[in-house]
Amino acid sequence: MKTFSITDIGQRREMNQDYVFSSEKPVGNLPNLFLVADGMGGHNAGDYASRYTVETIVDVVSNSDETEPVSLLEEAIQTANRSLLARAKEDMDRRGMGTTIVALTILGNRLCIANVGDSRLYVVNQKIHQITRDHSLVEEMVRLGEMDKEVAKDHPDKNIITRAIGALPEVLVDFFEVEIEEGDTVLMCSDGLTNMVEDEEIRNIVMGQRDTVEKAEKLVATANQNGGKDNITVIVIEPFGNEVTRC
Repeated sequence: MKTFSITDIGQRREMNQDYVFSSEKPVGNLPNLFLVADGMGGHNAGDYASRYTVETIVDVVSNSDETEPVSLLEEAIQTANRSLLARAKEDMDRRGMGTTIVALTILGNRLCIANVGDSRLYVVNQKIHQITRDHSLVEEMVRLGEMDKEVAKDHPDKNIITRAIGALPEVLVDFFEVEIEEGDTVLMCSDGLTNMVEDEEIRNIVMGQRDTVEKAEKLVATANQNGGKDNITVIVIEPFGNEVTRC
């Protein structure tokens, strides 16, 4: 397995409210663990929410006796959600804070994915496949047939999310299981990438670079070149990749 993660403040923000965790090595009973969180909230609340959520998930996974991946991720995410709500009640400056989360563990040729919010996971090969579903107001309208997908891309309300860690006492988590093949690249990212770079351009960048480092760095650079309106976080994973010496 080859991986590379990167987070960038972008061109417009004063603070990076994204947070990333990437471990190819076992974390508790999981063989590996990858997390992307995109925080929201005034002052430093979004920054705190994303970091605290990721750290709590890692802590729960590290110490839980649960061995089934979906159950373990559910336990960790629900714990993080309740803990974040409790922290918000303790500090007025953090009231209303929240974060997205997309979580992944890779079990051989199978991806086990958990998602809340509009951070995404893709599988990229000759085509680009968005595996997660955005929990956003605009995406809900698209799914209900109330808005065309092309119109949704530039809708002013596209960043209003309908699910987040820290919003309600119990959060509804989407889970996905996907089989992958040799040559597939897994991409996890915050919407700071996907709002700035179209899916097909993402695919071209991922397929056109030599390794995970170049892929991730080129994705971030392209998002910034296109305006960099938000923080940008990317994890690029080649599950079947062998280490290659860079010239």
